Amino acid sequence: MEPSVLLLLALLVGFVLLLVRGYPKARGHLPPGPRPLPLLGNLLQMDRGGFLNSFRRIREKYGDVFTVHLGPRPVVMLYGTEAIREALVDQAEAFSGRGTIAVVEPIFRGYGVVFANGERWKALRRFSLVTMRDFGMGKRSVEERIQEEARCLVEEFRKSQGAPLDPTFLFQCITANIICSIVFGERFDYKDHQFLRLLYLFYQSFSLISSFSSQVFELFSGFLKYFPGTHRQISRNLQEILDYIGQSVEKHRATLDPSHPRDFIDTYLLRMEKEKSNQHTEFDHQNLVISVLSLFFAGTETSSTTLRYGFLLMLKYPHVAEKVQKEIDQVIGSHRLPTLEDRTKMPYTEAVIYEIQRFSDLIPIGVPHKVTKDTLFRGYLLPKNTEVYPILSSALHDPQYFEQPDTFNPDHFLDANGALKKSEAFMPFSLGKRICLGEGIARNELFLFFTTILQNFSLSSPVAPKDIDLSPKESGFGKVPQTYQICFLAR
Repeated sequence: MEPSVLLLLALLVGFVLLLVRGYPKARGHLPPGPRPLPLLGNLLQMDRGGFLNSFRRIREKYGDVFTVHLGPRPVVMLYGTEAIREALVDQAEAFSGRGTIAVVEPIFRGYGVVFANGERWKALRRFSLVTMRDFGMGKRSVEERIQEEARCLVEEFRKSQGAPLDPTFLFQCITANIICSIVFGERFDYKDHQFLRLLYLFYQSFSLISSFSSQVFELFSGFLKYFPGTHRQISRNLQEILDYIGQSVEKHRATLDPSHPRDFIDTYLLRMEKEKSNQHTEFDHQNLVISVLSLFFAGTETSSTTLRYGFLLMLKYPHVAEKVQKEIDQVIGSHRLPTLEDRTKMPYTEAVIYEIQRFSDLIPIGVPHKVTKDTLFRGYLLPKNTEVYPILSSALHDPQYFEQPDTFNPDHFLDANGALKKSEAFMPFSLGKRICLGEGIARNELFLFFTTILQNFSLSSPVAPKDIDLSPKESGFGKVPQTYQICFLAR
């Protein structure tokens, strides 16, 4: 027999054995879904457009709660506002487990505040919430930090003198510097080579995690992990960032003053010291560096990508930007920086920011959950550790709550009197016990950066509004907008 045929047979046998070993024993009573093939799951129902398109089509047949086999494992999908709220709010504790994302699992491995479970997650989340709040409200509040960063950004845009530029890395710089000031105790210059390298790694990693190849990897990671691919580049990128974080932790350790903790890392090191005699402590080095990676990555990439989408939408719909500027001129004027107090007097601007978040739909399938115990939900029995995807996109585009769900329209968040209108379907930060840790910081950033830029600049594009493409460059775990050029013209 030819060597190449033998190799193919060996690979095929290995593939089958790996999948069989990972195939779950059926128990409980899962929601309905398309019949899976042995080993391959619902591969035949997967759309080339990615997970979100596939789940939309399957939902049309099986309703708002259904099961999809991603390769060998069953995952329960929650579709629509009511289903997601019933799970993540009404049964918050049962649905508070964290599932995995296969392409980042080799780096996170259940450590850190985002991907941990059980007591580890509870201890790290409590600590992170308190510490971030304390450093956000200390000598220099988060608001002051954002205002300072906004001033730096305005100066940077002025230097461009209205020439077209790609705003990607500058938006990353400003959002990264806010989280860096809390976590590392410092901000970085926009031309700092180490800083720009980290931002590039974040940007590339978020794009790769959101790519079609990462979705294929999610189906058959047990087999594909042995071969070259996107997953290895993601691991290399995140490991390089971890190496930087590790070096920063050592510098903090060497200069630590117990009576004056400077930032998140110092506070964590003090907690480690306090609990060093506790054999069961979760406050160890591994949870520290992975938690910092989680906060750094999430705090940089989500807000900066939302800003990129936001200004692309302003170029597409210039009349919206003009109405925001009119409200800025009326409430703030041109001689002082926007403040968070202004927010309550600016319902149209707030509605525009909400609509940017809703329309950009940044994490469309949500970060995976799993149930922490055998759970009865809508008449189905979900066995402990069943993975659950809350399809956030289905709420953000829910036609029961948004009259034109596929159209960018700030009126979705305004009542008949022009006042801001909240919506139960608006959940860009998810819901429940796993709601995004940085929601408050992110909302403050979006308001202050958005208003400061539009206070100082009019926007222009080399491309006519009708020709601006809003379709994402990547759409998987996250949505990544197309790159574009924008001109910031001094007002």
